[in-house]
Amino acid sequence: MKDDTIRLPLAPAGPATERPISLAIVAMGGQGGGVLTDWIVQLAEAQGWAAQSTSVPGVAQRTGATIYYVEMMPMLDGRKPILAQMPTPGDVDVVIASEFMEAGRSILRGLITPDRTTLIASDHRSLSVTEKIAPGEGIADSSAVSRAIGVVAKREIVFNMEDLAVRNGSVISSAMFGALAASGALPFEREHYLGIIRQGGKGVDASIRTFEAAFQRVGSGETAVVPAATDLPSPAPSSAVAAASPPNLGPSAPSASSTPLTFEPDARLKPLLARLKTVLPTDARSMARAGLCKVVDYQDLPYGAEYLDILETIAKEDERAGGADHGFAFTVTAAKYIANAMCYDDVIRVADLKTRMQRRDRIEKDMGLRDGQVMQTTEFMHPRMDEVNGLLPAGIGRWIEAHPRLYGWLDRRINKGRRIRTYSLPWFLVLYVTGGMRFLRRGSLRHQVEVAHRDAWLATATRMLGRNYQLGIEVLQCQRLIKGYSDTHARGHSKFDKVLATIKLLEARSDAADWARRLRDAAIKDASQKQLDSTIATVKTFL
Repeated sequence: MKDDTIRLPLAPAGPATERPISLAIVAMGGQGGGVLTDWIVQLAEAQGWAAQSTSVPGVAQRTGATIYYVEMMPMLDGRKPILAQMPTPGDVDVVIASEFMEAGRSILRGLITPDRTTLIASDHRSLSVTEKIAPGEGIADSSAVSRAIGVVAKREIVFNMEDLAVRNGSVISSAMFGALAASGALPFEREHYLGIIRQGGKGVDASIRTFEAAFQRVGSGETAVVPAATDLPSPAPSSAVAAASPPNLGPSAPSASSTPLTFEPDARLKPLLARLKTVLPTDARSMARAGLCKVVDYQDLPYGAEYLDILETIAKEDERAGGADHGFAFTVTAAKYIANAMCYDDVIRVADLKTRMQRRDRIEKDMGLRDGQVMQTTEFMHPRMDEVNGLLPAGIGRWIEAHPRLYGWLDRRINKGRRIRTYSLPWFLVLYVTGGMRFLRRGSLRHQVEVAHRDAWLATATRMLGRNYQLGIEVLQCQRLIKGYSDTHARGHSKFDKVLATIKLLEARSDAADWARRLRDAAIKDASQKQLDSTIATVKTFL
């Protein structure tokens, strides 16, 4: 983000107002929105003002933030004023947003107006549920908010308050309180704000450090005014995305970009990496290295050798189809999506990931865990019979599926939600042992099903490659539709089957690749599949 001089002049503490001063605060759980609201109310009351706060709770899991509303004004002749309980569009003096898209939501609600409102917002992002679950790139474009802020707000203070708070050992509410103090939007002195923090008794030192850092940041004019959309960096193309988090098998995890790898690999991988250099074109080696590391981490070295066997066959087909003229794009794409297909999420994988130290470290970092504090996580797990049966040897799993009454009886006992404490000794041992059962995977029913899907998908892509090079690549990228496990995985497979069946109807057309891309994009963006079904219906009208 570009650093510019803040447009907000610092105002001295002004006289008492004749109408209420209104503040709307939008904050997510764990960010101290309630604490910030209490601080503001205490601040006003300590100066002899009447103050009132209300809140409308948001929904869990980042589907919405809680809205806190504060009104304050001095008492007239000892009489308390009647204050409103909810913000009115066009009648809010200060909006404080703890996350950038929440600032955008405040604009949509009409809370921010150019003739009145001071906007104080953090420009960091906390992704919503809908952004996280999208099979493709689901992150919302924040450029519209960037453009709107400079138009709809009278004054704005926008910078990364979350980062500032973390660096000072506190939470974002302290940074927002400091920014509010420096804004001059309230007629109170800096020491009045600090006095309120000191009264809290908990985390006072960290809160004051964060308050002072935010106050100085605003006062020095170092706050970044939100840049126009043309100043924002362009997102990387989806084709450059790595093959989904390569594992830590060496001192440095490999990148799936075109930049050559410089890490010293694990000794176990050296024979496979040496083979990779001899059987694959140079353009595909970087992506293939990342895919190979992921596959070996997921299962074992023989599984990595199988990955190279498949990729070597793909590279030969690519060369026969004139891949050299296309930078071997088909092989590069295959290197990524074959690795993803081979590393499907099953019970073993989920248990393995939940017991890895890297996961616990990430959770502790996200929670801001301090020395001496103890963390315990409670997770909701809802295994289905499909998942448990898929873990069984293929023959036994098929036999159980062939007996519906037995299958239903088992499902009624397995298909129940459970709340487990991941890091309690009993449950951790259960998950750890389950995550170590990789030796069962390649003989399981689930693996047999995944291999059949993978082989059919690659056969279709390779067949279409000979007729239409770009169409073959589009078919490979349809694997993006399949992700996750349980119901998410089943929905992805349903979309994949619909898209691929329609592509087969179109393969003789010269514009088949364009239609394949439209079908895939419709499936990625549409959870209900209504848009996908509409696109398929459109295709069938001209067949």
